Amino acid sequence: MLDCEHNSGAVVGLKNFYEFTGFANVTGGHLLMILIGLVFIFLAIKYDYEPLLLIPIGTGIIIGNIPMFQAVDFNLKLGIYEPGSVMNILYSGVVNGWYPPLIFLGIGAMTDFSSLISNPRLMVLGAAAQVGIFATFLGALWLGFAPPEAGAIGIIGGADGPTAIFLSSKLANGMNVMANGETVKNLIGPIAIAAYSYMALVPVIQPPIINLFTTKKERTIKMKPPRAVTRLEKIIFPIVGLLLTAYISPTALPLLGMLFFGNLLKESTVTNRLADTASNALINTITILLGVTVGASTQADVFLTKDSIMIFGLGAASFIVATAGGVIFAKVMNWLSPKDRPINPMIGAAGVSAVPDSARVVQNLGLQNDPSNHLLMHAMAPNVSGVIGSAVGAGILLSFLM
Repeated sequence: MLDCEHNSGAVVGLKNFYEFTGFANVTGGHLLMILIGLVFIFLAIKYDYEPLLLIPIGTGIIIGNIPMFQAVDFNLKLGIYEPGSVMNILYSGVVNGWYPPLIFLGIGAMTDFSSLISNPRLMVLGAAAQVGIFATFLGALWLGFAPPEAGAIGIIGGADGPTAIFLSSKLANGMNVMANGETVKNLIGPIAIAAYSYMALVPVIQPPIINLFTTKKERTIKMKPPRAVTRLEKIIFPIVGLLLTAYISPTALPLLGMLFFGNLLKESTVTNRLADTASNALINTITILLGVTVGASTQADVFLTKDSIMIFGLGAASFIVATAGGVIFAKVMNWLSPKDRPINPMIGAAGVSAVPDSARVVQNLGLQNDPSNHLLMHAMAPNVSGVIGSAVGAGILLSFLM
């Protein structure tokens, strides 16, 4: 009798053990998401597409889609999703939106605005490329997304992952309630993955668009070398930039304030230790935490939805519109510019804020069309202004939709 009870208990124990394994709880959705995570890692290693982002995100996607046993209360998830767990705590930096400002601090500390200071007229190209944000916002509204959701989706057009996360945490975190009582969906995961995916695919997406909207003659235009910028100008720029952009869009201050603060740490030359920490240890740490936690938030049951597919489609369209908008506006500027100060229309594509990948794409295309045509420094001007432009755009949307 005791042996039977013992055997029965062992069988029950084995059954319980099996029910808690991934094999018992796996679905096709889990396997598909794990495959997507592996693709991200492959693209990062094989093709060097934003490896600092795609490897943490890809790993996070795998972690987040290890099947977990569901308790009777289906709102309670075990493992990394359990309230109070390490991943749950780290993910609060995404949900509450405090990772992006720290990323902007690091970006500011490693960015040289000299090219923009030396030729400030190129700043308008960074603004022109933000047309993708507002075009996508209108497209998302047309597809039936609520205004706050559409605003968060629209920022994908800026090709700025941290800004996308920041705006999503404010507008589409699943906790907002609209005037009609409708709850806004939690779209942080799909929006963040879409934004970072298109940032990583800049070398693939942008060249055909640039070639489509420019002629061979335009692609071989040589621009005058940028003038030398003084140390005083570099110190004054982040102060003036902070005041100007903050007064235009105060709601973007968490991002722009940290961006210009980081740049002032760098350019003052008296806070090198702080600038070094912000541009290395701090931004690297936050990038790891943000990438893994955003990736882990993309569980199959909430990510593989109609909304996610539409978000990725809108993201692709917005990136194309942003690139085309920047190139077209640069063509107009070139037509209006003096003959001795031409503008190569390709640099307009760098107006999207994928720094410095968009500028590198322009440099590579310039060399392909003329091995002596170096456009990197010229392209960096709209590239860094695009970072400012996307943050201002996010602030404008936030002020309208909160």
